Amino acid sequence: MDIRQINDEYAVTGQITTEDLDQIKAMGFKSIVCNRPDEEEPGQPSFGEISAKAAELGLEIRHVPVGRMGVDVEAVNGMVDALDELPRPMLGYCRSGARSTAIYEKSQHIRG
Repeated sequence: MDIRQINDEYAVTGQITTEDLDQIKAMGFKSIVCNRPDEEEPGQPSFGEISAKAAELGLEIRHVPVGRMGVDVEAVNGMVDALDELPRPMLGYCRSGARSTAIYEKSQHIRG
């Protein structure tokens, strides 16, 4: 994992696996937001797989997918809700971390 810290409340990374979740919890993250649609790429772990393991570890998780068309209003609103409702620090992930960074930045304009 290549975790990039955005600020004290939020960091991003590329695709994670269920095996990464123990390390993510050990690093102090309290929640995760998946910004990657399921079945975007063959072999990628599904949100359901990641979510089940995260729940076992006591990590809260939300699916706010951002597709190939980019960040839309619905996704930004979902991210705002996630940031308002989930504990932090939070880790966002997608294929590379770029969409997770973009959606966070756009959500900050709404959150103020």
